[in-house]
Amino acid sequence: MTENAQDNSYAFLPNRSILSVSGPDARQFLQGLISNDMRKVSPERAIWAALLTPQGKFLHDFFITERAVDGAFLLEVETHRREDLTKRLKLYRLRAKVDLTDESNNLVVGAIFGDSVTWPQLTEEGVATSFGTGIIYKEPRLSSAGLRFVASVQDVTSLSGKGYREVSAGDYDQWRLGLGLPDGSRDLVLEKATLMESGFDELHGIDWNKGCYIGQELTARMKHRGLVKKRLVPISAAGTIPEPGTIILKDGTDVGEIRSTCGRTGLALIKIDAFAVPSAIPLISADQEITAHVPSWVKLPEAKLT
Repeated sequence: MTENAQDNSYAFLPNRSILSVSGPDARQFLQGLISNDMRKVSPERAIWAALLTPQGKFLHDFFITERAVDGAFLLEVETHRREDLTKRLKLYRLRAKVDLTDESNNLVVGAIFGDSVTWPQLTEEGVATSFGTGIIYKEPRLSSAGLRFVASVQDVTSLSGKGYREVSAGDYDQWRLGLGLPDGSRDLVLEKATLMESGFDELHGIDWNKGCYIGQELTARMKHRGLVKKRLVPISAAGTIPEPGTIILKDGTDVGEIRSTCGRTGLALIKIDAFAVPSAIPLISADQEITAHVPSWVKLPEAKLT
């Protein structure tokens, strides 16, 4: 599968919204909870990170930026799970001087993407700058994914004058699926998915030198002991991809499960042995042949490539 060819476009992402974390203890508070290093975050730098269960399983993912005017950290989270994240953060807050504020009525989230997206100063993953009253930044996960923004609706109107056209969130879905980028709980099963099988290592969602965080032990063990047996990878089909949750079979054996989809493309968690080595035996889901693709950024175990 190749990256979807597109004109330079932008899309609002209504399934993502903003929760701000502010106060004198905000940075230290988040540092002890998430998979990435809060010391990297500034008005000029954004990160991608996750909150895990104590057993190292996925709960939430978010992009984090810092608002220059007040130093608040803006967490771009799943809209329908924002309240759950807020409750969990409140449980961990204890006596920390931290305020949690829903800013979904003030700020919108969006993505700018296409074959030749450029923006002054934003030349590498995670680099951020001001965008009207908001923030725009290079995708921290993958440079070719384009840009993301947190801004007011009025700020976004300027994009049309810069040669970008507004498209649907579904168009962005096709783009990110072709690149193999997960989208929260649509692709990572709550309290089951692990960061290593979901691409967080290669996509810069984990800092291995930051110190302790919730769920760190399992994440480190999977990396250093080579325990990753499945990977989340793009898939395609001649027809419409079966619904999320549909099992994938190889020679009658369960080898994976379909996650989010858009038309003939999608993501699926599949056993590495089932797709990494060329085989005449096809992958089948709901009586339809499925093809798995390994993006250039994915690093599979060397033993699987021989």
